[in-house]
Amino acid sequence: MATDRLSVIFAALADPTRRAILARLAEGDATVTELAEPFEISLPAISRHLKVLEQAGLITRARSAQWRSSSLNPEPLREATAWMERYRRFWDANLDRLDAHLRRIQTERTEK
Repeated sequence: MATDRLSVIFAALADPTRRAILARLAEGDATVTELAEPFEISLPAISRHLKVLEQAGLITRARSAQWRSSSLNPEPLREATAWMERYRRFWDANLDRLDAHLRRIQTERTEK
């Protein structure tokens, strides 16, 4: 199992339930019960998802009396985005070249 930070972040993001939890936390802090509401899975299952997100650094958890709330930590998302950005620029450049090539072919055909 990969242990480098980026691999841990992407592994945590690979699950749709965890991505939905992050989307909810982008709206504000929430308890385990609040996070579990839209899902048909148990509270312990939600807690396991939260543990994965916490280990990846994507969330922080705080305890206040008997309540335990979770908060989004955007820094790991910035790291993942920065890594992906290099490849977005690569694909944008390649698609721009393809577009120019196709336009050139189309122009040549209409001129004949």
